[in-house]
Amino acid sequence: MAECSICDDSNREPDPTVSRRDFVKSVGAAALATGLPLIGSGGRRAFAADVPGPTPKAPAETGVARFYKTLSDEQKKLICFPFDHVKRSEVQNNWAIVKPSIGEMSKEQQALCTEIFKNLCSEEGYERFQKQMEEDAGGFKNYHVAVFGEPGGETPFEWVLTGRHNTIRADGNSVEGVAFGGPIFYGHDPTGGGNDDAKHSGNVWWYQGEQANKIFKSLDDKQQAKALLEKGDPDAPRSIQLKGEKLGAVGLGVAELDGQQKEMVQKLLKDLTSPFRAFDVAEVQECLTAAGGVDKLRLTYYKEGDIGKDGVWDIWKLEGPAFSWYFHGSPHVHTWVNIARPTTSTTAKG
Repeated sequence: MAECSICDDSNREPDPTVSRRDFVKSVGAAALATGLPLIGSGGRRAFAADVPGPTPKAPAETGVARFYKTLSDEQKKLICFPFDHVKRSEVQNNWAIVKPSIGEMSKEQQALCTEIFKNLCSEEGYERFQKQMEEDAGGFKNYHVAVFGEPGGETPFEWVLTGRHNTIRADGNSVEGVAFGGPIFYGHDPTGGGNDDAKHSGNVWWYQGEQANKIFKSLDDKQQAKALLEKGDPDAPRSIQLKGEKLGAVGLGVAELDGQQKEMVQKLLKDLTSPFRAFDVAEVQECLTAAGGVDKLRLTYYKEGDIGKDGVWDIWKLEGPAFSWYFHGSPHVHTWVNIARPTTSTTAKG
């Protein structure tokens, strides 16, 4: 499997100083300035029945607790960390959060990791991830997992899976006010050569790009001119820092769309969240509602990276005060996601 130039230098343990500087620090500054919760902060656990999202008793989280119990002392030294460790906040397109791979664990532990991950996905999403992981990395066994905190008790915890084109989390709502337990990433390079064709043939995530482009085609000339910019944000974690009231008027506001176009945006949101479990989808919806709803979102498309020069925009972003979903589909799909609930107070550590 060939590695592309934007994926080939991250499949290693991240430098904690780079992590803190390039992601946690930049996101944290924006969060503190706008009253948004810090992604990766050790917030209180939100287990109240009326709070959307997973709990420690959700299927994935109970799997994490059982997985943790199977780990030997030696394994814990390699893959377990305190809950507030800087690695827990990291999100990258291609990295090993720890050195051991899932394939180096016992058969029972491999099965538990599979169970956890399957329970983080919808049925359709799990099938897409399976195909993506097989084509990008040779299968699930070549990915990596780390555990933060101590699952199965009353203290915060998080299980993080990483590897080529994935950073996915299970936290039982240990990180309060944050969807997915923190920033996530998903992507796909179906050709193995780094370059999708203009139709993104075989890319399991391009259906999301198709819906975004349907919205663009429905816009009138003035709306298209407002929505379309020349150059996109960096294909990097800092592109999804939450801006709060400093979001500005870049791109086209969903509030400016007509009823049919707003329904298309709702369809896009459904497509974006459909790979994930219902618990996380509910928390995304709650965070979005708390930040003012869909009308607070803005759609931006970028001419840069137009594969085939066909006017089908491969790079686009759906963004709000506490919502950032950045689909960077050139030269292949990289998707960065960061969603939180606005709050008047912030608990920060580190």
